[in-house]
Amino acid sequence: MTLLILVGVVLLIGGIVLMVQGVQSNQPSQRSLGGIAVIAGLVITLLSNAFVVVPAGNAGVVFNVFGGVQDGELPEGFHVILPFIQKVTLYDVRQQELTLSQNTGDQITSRSSEGLEINADATILYQVVPTEAAEIHQDIGPSFVDVRVRPEVRSQIRDAIAQFNAAELISTRRQEVSALIEKGLLEVLAADNIRVLAVLLRDVRIPNSITQAIEQKQAAEQQIQVEENRRQQAQIAAQRAIIEAEGERDAKIARAEGEARALELRGEAIRLNPEIIQLEVAERLAPGIQTIMLPSESNFLLDFRGITKP
Repeated sequence: MTLLILVGVVLLIGGIVLMVQGVQSNQPSQRSLGGIAVIAGLVITLLSNAFVVVPAGNAGVVFNVFGGVQDGELPEGFHVILPFIQKVTLYDVRQQELTLSQNTGDQITSRSSEGLEINADATILYQVVPTEAAEIHQDIGPSFVDVRVRPEVRSQIRDAIAQFNAAELISTRRQEVSALIEKGLLEVLAADNIRVLAVLLRDVRIPNSITQAIEQKQAAEQQIQVEENRRQQAQIAAQRAIIEAEGERDAKIARAEGEARALELRGEAIRLNPEIIQLEVAERLAPGIQTIMLPSESNFLLDFRGITKP
């Protein structure tokens, strides 16, 4: 379209020049040629305004000077409109990104639940609903990002941060904060036909003094946990030693009781059968000894052949 406009403007200017020169030199043919060029330039310029190409990833909203914003959007591709009566405004309906950060000079400053100043960087991925671009154009206009999206993002992030303390924001509940922000934006921007795709809470910064205090607290808690683990291990070792000692004690008692019972049974057997002693003595002596003399004062003689004879 730009090329056609350029060609039309060139023909228009060239035709005017030829007409002026024809009048000055009194050459009717030159004047006629200039008139034809002017007419051709006007036609080409007029036709260039009747052609519209909607690029990929865009939707065209048509404004009619007699009827305002028309319902429905022009899809991608080539379209013909009424020149000077209809005007097409393009809306990008692809995924778009809005980043608020310290680097761009528009970081978000809020207060945590305990009143500490919190600075945050965030990226929001959003998309214009393709079938509702005409309504956005009518209600908000092409500046919808600055009018609606940016203020709502800042507001929702501030509200979400205010529900958590500083320690939670930089550690355990950061994902929960992002989810809360995304939920709020989904509800608010849906009414403006803007679809929120994702909320990325890129960075949360708290005062350095608070960061150091939190780190010291976490280090102390970790040390306490280490000491508690050591205490529990010592208790387990002591209990194991007690169990082993009790087991050894019970084993000794059992062995002693067994030996005592054995002696008791042996004594009972000897009491009932005194010749057992004579048999044991005989077994302990050399096999070739059949008779043994004891001191004369003992007044008895053991006959081993009589004892061992079956």
